[in-house]
Amino acid sequence: MSKPRNIMLPNMPAPDRLLERATQQSELQGGGNILRHVAIIMDGNGRWAKARGLDREEGHKAGVEAAREIMMAAKDIGLTHLTLYSFSTENWRRPKREISYLMSLMRRFIDKDLNRLIKENIRVRILGDRKALSDDLRMLVNRAEIATAKNTGYVLQIAFNYGSRNEIARMTRKIAEQVAAGKILPDDIDENMVAGFLDTGDAPDPDLVIRTSGEMRISNFLLWQAAYSEFLFLDVLWPDFNREVFMAAIENYRGRERRFGGRKED
Repeated sequence: MSKPRNIMLPNMPAPDRLLERATQQSELQGGGNILRHVAIIMDGNGRWAKARGLDREEGHKAGVEAAREIMMAAKDIGLTHLTLYSFSTENWRRPKREISYLMSLMRRFIDKDLNRLIKENIRVRILGDRKALSDDLRMLVNRAEIATAKNTGYVLQIAFNYGSRNEIARMTRKIAEQVAAGKILPDDIDENMVAGFLDTGDAPDPDLVIRTSGEMRISNFLLWQAAYSEFLFLDVLWPDFNREVFMAAIENYRGRERRFGGRKED
């Protein structure tokens, strides 16, 4: 059984310094890149379990615990949005037993965490195509959104049965229906309108997209929204992703220069 290793990014400050920064919003947001929205591709649950001689289900369970820690860290540092990629439209290709377990995890997450999310003033938004979900799960995710709709804290976006190509196709159909009904003229369609019809609605585009597990691809995640996001691919499996690693990722982001297609002035 392999032993988990301590993950450090280049030029990473000491852990106690990173934890101190978690509560210093002015330091995180000032003097560098503004950070409002972080999106994470949570990858590596299965490999984490395999390395420990455990069933994949145990890896997914540990992954939920990691997500809970990051949800609270996002609140502490003052993000406006956190997006977690939990189940993709391609994940239906997995074994039925694993799919069933992932669906049950979503049910348990809502049942167990909804009251806490309400108490912490966190608003929940579910991204993705809900038609393929069972009736009871569809009712649960609707319930989570309705119950937290008036919360004024940060927005937790859970991408569940989500695929960006599927999202763009659904957005295109919605706009086409509006054009066919005479509510929109073709000349009215611009980038802002397209963005408004996406699942993310009025959410700001992600400033930073993180992928764990060492894989270097975006896997059909926020293709439109991440056009100018900064990307960080970490060689750490998702269940090992904790507050310290999260803060190190933010520190890495703050040291970058964002140009959005422009160039640095001489």
